[in-house]
Amino acid sequence: MAVAMVAILLTVTFVTLPEPHTSKNPRNLVPVLIARRDVPNASCPWRLAVAGSVVALALTAMPLQAQDPPLPTVSVGAGMQTSFAHTAPADGDSTDAFALNSVRLYVNGSAAPKTKFMFNTEYDGAGNHVTVLDAAAQFELSDKLNIWMGRMLPPSDRANLYGPYYSNEWATFSDGIQDGYPFVASGRDNGVLYWGQFDKVKVSAGAYDGLSATGNKTVLGAGRVQVDFWDPESGYYLNGTYYGAKNLLAVGIAGQVQGSGRSAWSADFLLEKKLPNAGAVTVESEYASYSQLGGYNARYGQSDGAYGLASYLFPPAMGLTGKFQVLGKFAKANFSNGLTAIDRDYSQKTSEFNFNYILRDFNARVMLFYKDTRFDAVQSNFKQVSVGLQVQM
Repeated sequence: MAVAMVAILLTVTFVTLPEPHTSKNPRNLVPVLIARRDVPNASCPWRLAVAGSVVALALTAMPLQAQDPPLPTVSVGAGMQTSFAHTAPADGDSTDAFALNSVRLYVNGSAAPKTKFMFNTEYDGAGNHVTVLDAAAQFELSDKLNIWMGRMLPPSDRANLYGPYYSNEWATFSDGIQDGYPFVASGRDNGVLYWGQFDKVKVSAGAYDGLSATGNKTVLGAGRVQVDFWDPESGYYLNGTYYGAKNLLAVGIAGQVQGSGRSAWSADFLLEKKLPNAGAVTVESEYASYSQLGGYNARYGQSDGAYGLASYLFPPAMGLTGKFQVLGKFAKANFSNGLTAIDRDYSQKTSEFNFNYILRDFNARVMLFYKDTRFDAVQSNFKQVSVGLQVQM
């Protein structure tokens, strides 16, 4: 742009020069052009030719101004989960329901070099409202130094860091164990986060607003350390499976604390092994303990439990674009230290079986599941059969 404007100005100046004998040329910019006394007038073709030559020389001699490289374009994506569920309680009538479980809109882009912005929303089918899921400035200086500020997933268990859209099973966050950490919206909190990738070790730590998450004004602290013994998992977010794309053996420990006497911690494990037949075996497990912080039932000050999950991804079937998968899960959670004497201690056992068809990993999958949830007190047993559809783009 600057070169073009210089060229235009030079051309205009030379074409409109006055008669050589009348010009005083105080700045002596181009004396060679006005020194000749035999130039008859300003419209002479000689002057136009010389002017054009000088413009060409100026364009050649001027260094081009350095410009910042273009930033990546803004990316926009979306995801949806919808399902049909038949629920049969032990002491009531069964129900059948179609549900729009979730709709998400993802917007990501770069504001400046090494500075990104993330904004995601979610429509919650159960509450029939739209909420801000994530909204954070991301300063990604290197693999080892990343600072996020705003609303995001805090350091917590693997289940929270993969969420419902990147889990291995459909019925996430219903076993009394997964992601019992306190949150503002769908596992998110408002605060500041550091995370870094040190080859096969990933560490993260953050400070979050306590009032919005728990009603307590004390700042909430969170941290997580994960070690990948086989293939590394790059980035902050995790998956519940990689559908055979990785050989993974990962162990993670996470914890959160708010003041004294309020804490939660968890330990999680994921193994995934690619098989020679293009199938894959996945094993996942977690133990979690919530002490006056988080948990599934607000009337109980203490809860803990563990689950184990195993799945097998079949090799591609002839004539089909996707893969079939079978999955089984068992979980047990215990609830104690009730608010009143009538809040009896109880336990929850959850058994789940999935038969899934994976069209394109997490972008398109159909999941059929059966879940049996049993309580030894306080709540009623129920069984559920459901088919769910997930699409993302």
